[in-house]
Amino acid sequence: MNVQLNKASLNAAEKLREEAAREPDPVATGPVNRETQIIAIYGKGGIGKSFTLANLSYMMAQQGKKVLLIGCDPKSDTTSLLFGGRACPTIIETSTRKKLAGEAVAIGDVCFKRDGVYAMELGGPEVGRGCGGRGIIHGFELLEKLGFHEWGFDYVLLDFLGDVVCGGFGLPIARDMCQKVIVVGSNDLQSLYVANNVCSAVEYFRKMGGNVGVGGLVINKDDGTGEAQAFADAAGIPVLASIPANEDIRRKSANYEIIGKPDGQWGSLFAELAQNVTDAAPHRPTPLSQDGLLGLFSSETTGRDYVLVPATIEDMCGVSTLTKPSLEVVYDEV
Repeated sequence: MNVQLNKASLNAAEKLREEAAREPDPVATGPVNRETQIIAIYGKGGIGKSFTLANLSYMMAQQGKKVLLIGCDPKSDTTSLLFGGRACPTIIETSTRKKLAGEAVAIGDVCFKRDGVYAMELGGPEVGRGCGGRGIIHGFELLEKLGFHEWGFDYVLLDFLGDVVCGGFGLPIARDMCQKVIVVGSNDLQSLYVANNVCSAVEYFRKMGGNVGVGGLVINKDDGTGEAQAFADAAGIPVLASIPANEDIRRKSANYEIIGKPDGQWGSLFAELAQNVTDAAPHRPTPLSQDGLLGLFSSETTGRDYVLVPATIEDMCGVSTLTKPSLEVVYDEV
């Protein structure tokens, strides 16, 4: 009987090993068939996600698409450019206020529109009073109560802080909430470090059975040095647009002015970006190692030629040897 049980246990273990060794299905590379394209946009804080998304969503709306822009950053600044610098009430703060008053949250309390673009902010807890990632999860729970899955949009664009791809900030990737991810970066090490982290998160969840892929990279403030393009080539993702480091763009963005208008100077750039975002297939990225990422930059920029010198006990304590009493328990012989 014991022999049969042991054999059964071994067979079960073998089956589990076989299943674990199997590679997940490849990312779908055909057109997205779901009626609504849900796209999560990630990038380093301050890299220009909100600027890119405000102009992208505006252009899409002018092209006749119904677009919802959701800010998923605790700073709650995604929609500020769209609304001329005005801050709109966040879902979390509105929900808290309404709950204290014994009232239900309505769509008009948290969703606002401009020229065909619908926009809202999830918000986050006050500084030092809670977890931003947990706030994101709570915000999406409230959206589901408001009928998120029944809303009829062509595009839902989610603006996520990319510095930390975990907890609530990794929600779209971890739970297959979106079909694809788009990364905003520039020709600097820190923004590409974040972009690489996002690619690593996508690849990790792919191995866990997820389906989200990377649509591509938007290069913002492109000064022509080429590191972001080199990163995209190495990671196996396309560049969807290169927005130049231009004083006119910087000035208009600082003044909360939309530049993604069909008849404007930069209209064709954002029209092309809108088309590329629509057509982008969800690629399975190949994240770079730390050395591979540093290798995109000159050694003068990164200091990667530095040789690591191990510290010694003398460095730490000022003596060459350190004697500490043993923690071993010695029992007297009976």
